[in-house]
Formats: sequence, structure tokens, C-alpha cells
Amino acid sequence: MSNYLETKFNDIRFKNPVIPASGTFGFGREYEAFYDLAKLGGLCSKGLTLEPKSGNTGMRLWETPAGLMNSIGLENPGIDAFIENEWPHLKAIDTVTIVNVGGKDEESYLTAIEKLNAIDAQLIELNISCPNVKAGGMAYGIKAETAGEITRKVVEISRHPIMVKLSPNGEVVADIARACEDAGAQGISLINTLQGMAIDYRKKAVVFDNLYAGLSGPAVKPIALRMTHQVCQAVKIPVMAMGGISDWKDALEFIMAGATCIQIGTINFNNPLAPLEIIDGLEAYCIHEGLANIGEVRGIV
Repeated sequence: MSNYLETKFNDIRFKNPVIPASGTFGFGREYEAFYDLAKLGGLCSKGLTLEPKSGNTGMRLWETPAGLMNSIGLENPGIDAFIENEWPHLKAIDTVTIVNVGGKDEESYLTAIEKLNAIDAQLIELNISCPNVKAGGMAYGIKAETAGEITRKVVEISRHPIMVKLSPNGEVVADIARACEDAGAQGISLINTLQGMAIDYRKKAVVFDNLYAGLSGPAVKPIALRMTHQVCQAVKIPVMAMGGISDWKDALEFIMAGATCIQIGTINFNNPLAPLEIIDGLEAYCIHEGLANIGEVRGIV
């Protein structure tokens, strides 16, 4: 096998930099009907919380002209059920495993992380777009101070490296990334979904029970690319980027902006083979350009 796409994220070796994004790939089982998941650089779990969550009521998915809105509400089986029922299957796949974790408050974050210390995942993706109840419901990731605080506490008790997933809906994203780095994070991932709204003119009503929902897909790519570039310029730790990546050319742009790895999200729904096509496209690009490794163009802009 060629090493055109082999990528190191700190001390973690990825066979290629392409990973399905959390929330768009479940725990991988549904996609095994399409291809061997070991071909992927890594797998990122659905977002997990300490307790099981049934998710939001009402409409959950709504298509837009250039993307998808979701109001899933972090539906998941909870940490204990994940460790018992999903982890044995995930760990048997010959690729890097990333576990995405969220929380409703500081205690639930920390307890979830302590439970995950029992498994051998290579990386934890810490979702800090969850509401901080003590701060009036404001997401932990909206401000550098609160992002740094929760990151520091998680890093202190985790035996896994922590990669913090940033929201695009907060203050200056580079400042938040630096606060997470200063708190001990070993990587940054971004962007989470942008907050949006949909109205059904036929019903004269808002589409989602929660009023607002998360927008992803091609529409967010320019914003995600800008934020990725800003964060890569601001921190020394590696960055895993996502946001509207639909083909290998999109992926290459994020790598050129400085991303070490990329995650593939919304496109999985209408093209389950997209991650493999992106891997093949990036390798073909390296061959065409005479590159020994894709890292030669990382951060080139």
C-alpha cells in the first residue's frame, strides 16, 4: 500500500486523513453494507452523553438548497450502552477510533470521560457546543473562558488525548481554540453546525419544535474553510476540519488551509461512497502532482 495519504495527528497514525463526521455515520454499522470501513482513516462515533437521550421531538431533518438542517438533539444510547454494545464492534475495525462526547453539565462531562477511560479509543472528540446550565444555558464553546475551563477539567482526568470540537456560533474562533490549547487539548476539530431556521410557508409555522436547528452541507463550506484557516494559524496542535466537504477537491482545500485530517458529514447521506471517492481523489492528486505525501501541501496557503 502506498503512503501518499498516511497522516500523523500528534502520535496517532492515520492511514489516510479521511474520517466520517460524528452524527452522520452512526457507529458505522449501516455503512458496512457499502464498503470495508477499514479503508477509512478513522471512525468517529455518534455523539454520546452520560445518560441515554431520545432526542428532539417533531421534525428532525429539513433539506435546504445547498445543505441539510438537523434537530436530532443528540439522540444516543448513553455511555454504558455504547461501551457494552457498540465498542466491541468498533474496536475490531482496523482503523483509528474517535469517540465523540457531550454533556449537560460539568459533572456529566467528567463522569462520561471517566467511564471512557476503561476503553482503548485513540482519541476523544469533546463536543463543547452543549449548553452550560450554570451559565444560563449558554454553550460551553461560545466563550474562550468557559471552553478553556471545561477542557482543562476533562484533560486532567482523561487517559485519552482530547480533541475539542468548536462551534461556529461563538466569539472569535481563534481565541477559543487557543484557550483549549492552553488548557491541554491535543487537537481541535471544527466546525460544528451553524445555527439556522426554517419556516414551512404552507403551514405558516416554524419547521422545528426547538425553533432553530443546525445547518450543514455545501452552504457552510466557505465559513468552515475560513475558520479552519484562522484556527490553524492560531494554534500549534493539529486540526481536524469539516464543513461542507463533498469531494476530494473540497478536502484538499481544507488541507491546504492547514488541516491535518478532514471529516466528511452531510454528503454521506446522499452519497455513502463519498469518503472512499475522496480518498481515491486525494491519492490521484498526489500522483499527478508528484507528491510523496499529501502533507507536502498542508498549510500551503
